[in-house]
Amino acid sequence: MTDQINPLGNIYIFPQAIATIARQATLQSYGVISLAPKNLSESVKLFFNKKLPFGINVRADSTGLYVDIYIIVEYGMRIKSLTNSVANTVRYNIEKTIGMPVQRVNVHVRGLRISNPD
Repeated sequence: MTDQINPLGNIYIFPQAIATIARQATLQSYGVISLAPKNLSESVKLFFNKKLPFGINVRADSTGLYVDIYIIVEYGMRIKSLTNSVANTVRYNIEKTIGMPVQRVNVHVRGLRISNPD
């Protein structure tokens, strides 16, 4: 949980809220097919409970936020350009929405998919 202090009181922001912002920004990026589970245990949990959030991991410390994103991308896209675009979009949306600095956005490509097999 992150917190901010202002003259009227404290503001507490849970990592799930930040992950929701990052999820929306990621899925709206061109070339991203979907999010992916980060490991086998997350895949098993997702199999049994479909409502669990997956694909985004948010950590916070005194210097700022650290976001890990696990994605599946469209086959044929330039992966370096796509991951830079996703990282910049997520960083911008989080900083604009909650006003906290994002120190690092790590984008992990977990797979490639062909969406149109023509």
